[in-house]
Amino acid sequence: MKRSGIKIMFKLIGLVKPLTSYMILAILMGVIGHLFASFITILGGIALLDILGHTIFLKASTAITLIIIFAIFRGILRYAEQTCNHFIAFKLLALIRDNIFSALRKLCPAKLEGKDRGNLISVITSDIELLEVFYAHTISPVAIAILFSIVLSIFIGYFHYLLGLIALLAYLCVGFIIPLIMNKLGGEAAINFRNSSGDLSSFVLESMRGLDETLQYDNGNSRLQLMNEKTNLLAKLESKMKTNIGINISITNTTILLFDVLILMSSVYLYSNQIINFSGILIPFIALMSSFGPCVALANLGSTLQNTLAAGNRVLDILEEEPLINDIHNKNDIKFNGASAQDVTFAYKDEIILNNFSVELPQNNIIGIIGKSGSGKSTLLKLLMRFWKVPKGKISISNYNIEEINTENLRNIESFVTQETHLFHDSIRNNIKIAKLNATDNEVEEACKKASIHDFITKLPKGYDTPVGELGDTLSGGEKQRIGLARAFLHNAPFMLLDEPTSNLDSLNEAIILKSLHSQKEGKTIVLVSHRPSTMNIVDKCYSVENGRLS
Repeated sequence: MKRSGIKIMFKLIGLVKPLTSYMILAILMGVIGHLFASFITILGGIALLDILGHTIFLKASTAITLIIIFAIFRGILRYAEQTCNHFIAFKLLALIRDNIFSALRKLCPAKLEGKDRGNLISVITSDIELLEVFYAHTISPVAIAILFSIVLSIFIGYFHYLLGLIALLAYLCVGFIIPLIMNKLGGEAAINFRNSSGDLSSFVLESMRGLDETLQYDNGNSRLQLMNEKTNLLAKLESKMKTNIGINISITNTTILLFDVLILMSSVYLYSNQIINFSGILIPFIALMSSFGPCVALANLGSTLQNTLAAGNRVLDILEEEPLINDIHNKNDIKFNGASAQDVTFAYKDEIILNNFSVELPQNNIIGIIGKSGSGKSTLLKLLMRFWKVPKGKISISNYNIEEINTENLRNIESFVTQETHLFHDSIRNNIKIAKLNATDNEVEEACKKASIHDFITKLPKGYDTPVGELGDTLSGGEKQRIGLARAFLHNAPFMLLDEPTSNLDSLNEAIILKSLHSQKEGKTIVLVSHRPSTMNIVDKCYSVENGRLS
């Protein structure tokens, strides 16, 4: 979703609510600190006037004493302001990451299937990290610049209202008008840069995972050429953004110089007409020249903030995306005694997968489902897991509509083994205990014996504490599949949904697992999807699915 820069900023500011008190403290320290910094120069002018015999406000000795005090406190307040801002920033980044993962949990799996994983990784890592610029160097500087500009405009206006208006106009141009114009002109480049960066991350991730195939088919030069093209595009976009930064700095510095000249000429004109005295020339001129710090910080943000707001827009896309399926709460907790599908019709967009599909899945039975690829077998299991809603027809468990069962309860009574087992970069033991976090070592080993993987694990150098490597790359397809089955046995749910659970196994291991499944069927319903005729030897009833219907 494309949002304006202002809308993105307001939405990101809304996330600061839990740390509002810290933000107010940072703003107050920043305003006072910048006033101290500006008045160091102003006090120097006041001391000079006293020495020249044009005493105003203070004597030279008092002004010099205050300069020393202000200089000390300026350093202390600057340190405290930055500490507070960075505490807010890093605390908020942690909260945003937590919110992002919560949002992804709600979107999964219906909204995330087919999503570009590299882009998601880019959002979770670099995009969120870029928000540190906004929270540590944008929110409080904007508030500080506004309050500081008001105070200095009033102070300069004390000598003459025209000088105060010039100062206010100068702050508005440098701190707000120029940044807004530059952000509008360069915003599209920043959005394209973040999207291209995510696209490059996806391409690199995909290339790393497919390195074996790239080497096997001698496709390295082609992949390298595509990577160079994507890198060159990213470099061009970054160059465009750097050019915008240079233009922004040039315009800002020129504007500051013009307003310095304007206030000097205006004060000289007022002095020549005896409207103000000599102090009305020197002090407003010094005050304006020494007070652009907070506004220049905003002007510099006008270009660098483009990239940050583009990252914020991508983060907000995830946080605000509506899930297709919401978890169910405050409904029925049930005990399992069978399931069924009645006249279920389901389609992915315009492609009908299941058409008026009905099947009974009674307790104490192993139900086999066979059929060609794409006939709807795996989709049926996902509907039974409530990964998608059934638009027409009904899925029932224990004679309750699946839409009337609490999601946590549903997950507890179901085990789902997919065709591809995902393993985390952790030990084998912890990968299996995902199914039951408080499982004992004996329970884990018993589950592994049923999955015919225990003997293999015990022969490894570290046994169950052996790390499996990233994405389980240190294990074969069959070994990963058996670990997935071990999870299902450990979870020990009364409703087991197994999608091609033996596709990567040899006959011996398949026989051991099928024997385990057969011995487990008492009090359970096991749905077994497979192409292998040998797998169907243990089923009590076998259904064939063709074109989304039972045959």
